[in-house]
Amino acid sequence: MLAPARRRIARIALMLLATTAVSAQTTYRWLDPTTGRTVISDLPPPPGARQVVIYEGSGAGEPQPLSYATRQASEKFPVVLYTSAGCSACEEARALLNRRGVPFSEKLLRSQEELTELGRQLGGNATLPSVTVGRQSATGFVPGHWNELLDLAGYPATAPYGFTPSGPPAQ
Repeated sequence: MLAPARRRIARIALMLLATTAVSAQTTYRWLDPTTGRTVISDLPPPPGARQVVIYEGSGAGEPQPLSYATRQASEKFPVVLYTSAGCSACEEARALLNRRGVPFSEKLLRSQEELTELGRQLGGNATLPSVTVGRQSATGFVPGHWNELLDLAGYPATAPYGFTPSGPPAQ
């Protein structure tokens, strides 16, 4: 009686190991050029495929992929953080975005002309840090206002486990 139970446990262990090996493979997503449908496969896309996205299997120590809600929000409402060197409020703003797990691009403004141009783009006087979430923007770091913009865009309130925060831009 004990031998069949051990064999069953060994089979289950082997299946779990095989599942782990399979999940570490590369997955491809693309639009089929002939039908226009989205294809998800472990085989590379054919020539002419559009919007090819490659997902690498995540192993230990690699950052986890973005959640569905974060991917949707970032596609519809991309976030851009405008900062300057040595700005302590800019560090707080970056930390807020990282705590929420928001993927963002950061633009380091180095001159008064760049700040003036940002003010023109945002429709007024810009103070740093500033943020754009889709077409909405906020100047100056007011955490409540920034959180409201991110909430309305659909970003989660906290970063998922394994999220790798963004650091300051290269000088």
